Amino acid sequence: MDLDNRNHVLIVEDDDHIRRFIAINLEGSGFRVSEAADGETALRSFAADRPDVIVLDIMLPDFDGFEICMRLREMDPEVVIVFLTARGQDLDKIKGLELGADDYIVKPFNPLELTARIRTVLRRTRKTEESQNTVLQSGAIRLDLTSNKLYKRDEVIEATPKEFQMVKAFMENPDAALSRNELMNLVWGEDFVGDTKTVDVHVRKLREKLEDDSSNPQLIETVWGVGYRWRKDD
Repeated sequence: MDLDNRNHVLIVEDDDHIRRFIAINLEGSGFRVSEAADGETALRSFAADRPDVIVLDIMLPDFDGFEICMRLREMDPEVVIVFLTARGQDLDKIKGLELGADDYIVKPFNPLELTARIRTVLRRTRKTEESQNTVLQSGAIRLDLTSNKLYKRDEVIEATPKEFQMVKAFMENPDAALSRNELMNLVWGEDFVGDTKTVDVHVRKLREKLEDDSSNPQLIETVWGVGYRWRKDD
Protein backbone atom coordinates (compact mmCIF):
# COMPACT_ATOMS: atom_id res chain seq x y z
CA MET A 1 0.00 0.00 0.00
CA ASP A 2 1.29 3.51 -0.79
CA LEU A 3 2.62 5.44 2.22
CA ASP A 4 0.06 8.24 1.78
CA ASN A 5 -2.85 5.80 1.94
CA ARG A 6 -1.78 4.70 5.39
CA ASN A 7 -1.58 8.18 6.88
CA HIS A 8 -4.34 10.22 8.41
CA VAL A 9 -4.24 14.04 8.42
CA LEU A 10 -6.28 16.25 10.76
CA ILE A 11 -6.78 19.77 9.36
CA VAL A 12 -7.36 22.42 12.05
CA GLU A 13 -8.59 25.57 10.28
CA ASP A 14 -11.53 27.84 11.11
CA ASP A 15 -12.06 29.10 7.55
CA ASP A 16 -14.45 26.59 5.93
CA HIS A 17 -13.32 27.30 2.37
CA ILE A 18 -9.61 26.99 3.11
CA ARG A 19 -10.18 23.86 5.19
CA ARG A 20 -12.12 22.15 2.41
CA PHE A 21 -9.54 23.27 -0.17
CA ILE A 22 -6.77 21.63 1.85
CA ALA A 23 -8.86 18.52 2.46
CA ILE A 24 -9.71 18.06 -1.22
CA ASN A 25 -6.07 18.33 -2.24
CA LEU A 26 -4.82 15.94 0.44
CA GLU A 27 -7.58 13.44 -0.30
CA GLY A 28 -6.63 13.65 -3.96
CA SER A 29 -3.10 12.65 -2.95
CA GLY A 30 -4.36 9.59 -1.09
CA PHE A 31 -4.41 10.83 2.50
CA ARG A 32 -7.27 10.08 4.86
CA VAL A 33 -8.52 13.44 6.14
CA SER A 34 -10.43 14.72 9.17
CA GLU A 35 -11.37 18.33 9.85
CA ALA A 36 -11.74 20.60 12.88
CA ALA A 37 -12.77 24.26 12.92
CA ASP A 38 -11.48 25.06 16.42
CA GLY A 39 -8.95 23.89 18.97
CA GLU A 40 -11.35 22.07 21.31
CA THR A 41 -12.73 19.98 18.45
CA ALA A 42 -9.20 19.27 17.26
CA LEU A 43 -8.07 17.96 20.65
CA ARG A 44 -11.15 15.74 20.96
CA SER A 45 -10.66 14.40 17.45
CA PHE A 46 -6.99 13.71 18.08
CA ALA A 47 -7.68 11.88 21.34
CA ALA A 48 -10.33 9.73 19.65
CA ASP A 49 -8.56 8.83 16.40
CA ARG A 50 -4.84 9.66 16.79
CA PRO A 51 -4.08 10.99 13.29
CA ASP A 52 -0.49 10.88 12.01
CA VAL A 53 -0.30 14.51 10.87
CA ILE A 54 -1.81 17.77 12.12
CA VAL A 55 -2.08 20.72 9.72
CA LEU A 56 -2.60 23.55 12.18
CA ASP A 57 -3.61 27.19 11.85
CA ILE A 58 -2.54 29.61 14.59
CA MET A 59 -5.51 31.98 14.63
CA LEU A 60 -8.41 29.85 15.89
CA PRO A 61 -11.63 31.01 17.58
CA ASP A 62 -10.89 29.45 20.98
CA PHE A 63 -7.28 28.41 21.67
CA ASP A 64 -4.47 29.64 19.49
CA GLY A 65 -2.46 27.14 17.46
CA PHE A 66 0.60 27.51 19.69
CA GLU A 67 -1.34 26.22 22.70
CA ILE A 68 -2.82 23.40 20.61
CA CYS A 69 0.69 22.44 19.48
CA MET A 70 1.89 22.22 23.09
CA ARG A 71 -1.09 20.08 24.11
CA LEU A 72 -0.66 17.75 21.14
CA ARG A 73 3.04 17.29 21.92
CA GLU A 74 2.11 16.33 25.49
CA MET A 75 -0.41 13.80 24.18
CA ASP A 76 1.88 12.33 21.53
CA PRO A 77 5.53 13.42 21.07
CA GLU A 78 5.70 11.59 17.72
CA VAL A 79 2.78 13.19 15.86
CA VAL A 80 3.78 15.31 12.86
CA ILE A 81 2.68 18.96 13.26
CA VAL A 82 2.76 21.39 10.34
CA PHE A 83 1.71 24.99 10.95
CA LEU A 84 -0.17 26.53 8.02
CA THR A 85 -0.91 30.14 8.86
CA ALA A 86 -1.03 33.72 7.61
CA ARG A 87 1.35 34.75 10.40
CA GLY A 88 4.69 34.93 8.60
CA GLN A 89 6.84 36.89 11.05
CA ASP A 90 10.16 35.28 11.98
CA LEU A 91 9.24 35.40 15.67
CA ASP A 92 6.08 33.39 14.99
CA LYS A 93 8.05 30.83 12.95
CA ILE A 94 10.67 30.47 15.66
CA LYS A 95 8.03 30.13 18.38
CA GLY A 96 6.19 27.44 16.40
CA LEU A 97 9.37 25.44 15.83
CA GLU A 98 10.45 25.81 19.44
CA LEU A 99 7.10 24.40 20.56
CA GLY A 100 7.80 21.26 18.55
CA ALA A 101 6.32 21.85 15.10
CA ASP A 102 7.97 19.86 12.31
CA ASP A 103 7.37 22.53 9.66
CA TYR A 104 5.91 26.02 9.23
CA ILE A 105 4.20 27.15 6.01
CA VAL A 106 2.89 30.66 5.40
CA LYS A 107 -0.34 31.46 3.54
CA PRO A 108 -0.96 31.90 0.68
CA PHE A 109 0.42 28.47 -0.08
CA ASN A 110 0.78 26.00 -2.91
CA PRO A 111 -1.20 22.81 -2.08
CA LEU A 112 1.38 20.72 -3.93
CA GLU A 113 4.11 22.12 -1.68
CA LEU A 114 2.05 21.35 1.41
CA THR A 115 1.59 17.75 0.25
CA ALA A 116 5.28 17.39 -0.58
CA ARG A 117 6.40 18.74 2.78
CA ILE A 118 4.02 16.43 4.67
CA ARG A 119 5.39 13.47 2.72
CA THR A 120 8.98 14.55 3.46
CA VAL A 121 8.39 14.66 7.22
CA LEU A 122 6.59 11.32 7.15
CA ARG A 123 9.42 9.66 5.24
CA ARG A 124 11.99 10.93 7.73
CA THR A 125 9.82 9.79 10.66
CA ARG A 126 9.33 6.37 9.10
CA LYS A 127 13.09 5.91 8.58
CA THR A 128 13.70 6.72 12.22
CA GLU A 129 11.08 4.18 13.33
CA GLU A 130 12.70 1.51 11.15
CA SER A 131 16.22 2.10 12.50
CA GLN A 132 18.24 -0.96 13.44
CA ASN A 133 18.88 -2.03 17.01
CA THR A 134 21.69 0.45 17.60
CA VAL A 135 22.82 2.62 20.49
CA LEU A 136 25.00 5.69 19.96
CA GLN A 137 27.04 6.86 22.93
CA SER A 138 29.01 10.07 23.42
CA GLY A 139 30.07 10.83 26.97
CA ALA A 140 26.98 11.29 29.09
CA ILE A 141 24.67 11.30 26.05
CA ARG A 142 23.13 8.06 24.78
CA LEU A 143 20.80 7.64 21.81
CA ASP A 144 18.76 4.44 21.55
CA LEU A 145 17.66 4.13 17.91
CA THR A 146 15.35 1.21 18.61
CA SER A 147 13.25 2.80 21.34
CA ASN A 148 13.78 6.35 19.97
CA LYS A 149 14.93 7.52 23.39
CA LEU A 150 17.54 10.11 24.28
CA TYR A 151 19.40 9.87 27.57
CA LYS A 152 21.69 12.14 29.56
CA ARG A 153 23.45 10.33 32.41
CA ASP A 154 20.82 7.56 32.14
CA GLU A 155 17.95 10.05 32.52
CA VAL A 156 15.46 10.17 29.66
CA ILE A 157 15.42 13.54 27.91
CA GLU A 158 12.17 14.51 26.21
CA ALA A 159 12.94 15.29 22.57
CA THR A 160 10.83 15.94 19.50
CA PRO A 161 11.38 13.68 16.47
CA LYS A 162 13.44 16.36 14.74
CA GLU A 163 15.56 16.97 17.84
CA PHE A 164 16.19 13.24 18.08
CA GLN A 165 17.21 13.07 14.42
CA MET A 166 19.50 16.07 14.82
CA VAL A 167 21.33 14.46 17.75
CA LYS A 168 21.66 11.32 15.61
CA ALA A 169 23.16 13.35 12.75
CA PHE A 170 25.63 14.98 15.13
CA MET A 171 26.65 11.75 16.88
CA GLU A 172 27.16 9.95 13.59
CA ASN A 173 29.49 12.77 12.50
CA PRO A 174 31.53 13.62 15.62
CA ASP A 175 34.01 16.49 15.35
CA ALA A 176 32.73 17.32 11.85
CA ALA A 177 31.80 20.92 11.14
CA LEU A 178 28.32 20.55 9.64
CA SER A 179 26.77 23.47 7.79
CA ARG A 180 23.15 24.40 8.32
CA ASN A 181 22.31 23.11 4.84
CA GLU A 182 24.03 19.79 5.57
CA LEU A 183 22.05 19.45 8.80
CA MET A 184 18.81 20.27 6.99
CA ASN A 185 19.57 17.55 4.42
CA LEU A 186 20.42 15.00 7.11
CA VAL A 187 17.44 15.75 9.34
CA TRP A 188 14.68 17.05 7.05
CA GLY A 189 15.76 15.45 3.74
CA GLU A 190 17.26 16.87 0.59
CA ASP A 191 13.86 17.73 -0.88
CA PHE A 192 12.84 19.84 2.14
CA VAL A 193 12.16 23.49 1.33
CA GLY A 194 12.59 25.63 4.41
CA ASP A 195 14.52 28.33 6.26
CA THR A 196 17.91 27.48 7.79
CA LYS A 197 16.72 29.32 10.94
CA THR A 198 14.98 26.01 11.65
CA VAL A 199 18.41 24.50 12.37
CA ASP A 200 19.35 27.30 14.79
CA VAL A 201 16.07 26.89 16.69
CA HIS A 202 16.61 23.14 17.13
CA VAL A 203 20.23 23.59 18.20
CA ARG A 204 19.18 26.12 20.82
CA LYS A 205 16.54 23.77 22.21
CA LEU A 206 18.99 20.84 22.27
CA ARG A 207 21.56 22.92 24.14
CA GLU A 208 18.94 23.74 26.77
CA LYS A 209 18.20 20.04 27.19
CA LEU A 210 21.66 18.49 26.91
CA GLU A 211 24.26 21.02 27.98
CA ASP A 212 25.18 21.48 31.64
CA ASP A 213 25.35 25.21 30.87
CA SER A 214 23.52 26.16 27.66
CA SER A 215 25.23 29.59 27.65
CA ASN A 216 28.62 27.85 27.47
CA PRO A 217 27.97 24.83 25.23
CA GLN A 218 30.48 21.99 25.37
CA LEU A 219 28.62 19.38 23.29
CA ILE A 220 27.27 21.35 20.34
CA GLU A 221 29.84 23.95 19.37
CA THR A 222 29.23 26.85 17.01
CA VAL A 223 31.63 26.89 14.06
CA TRP A 224 31.52 30.51 12.96
CA GLY A 225 30.85 30.98 9.28
CA VAL A 226 30.01 27.29 8.85
CA GLY A 227 27.47 25.81 11.25
CA TYR A 228 27.81 23.44 14.21
CA ARG A 229 30.02 20.62 15.49
CA TRP A 230 29.35 17.80 17.95
CA ARG A 231 32.34 17.59 20.25
CA LYS A 232 33.64 14.02 20.32
CA ASP A 233 34.05 12.48 23.75
CA ASP A 234 37.74 12.05 24.53
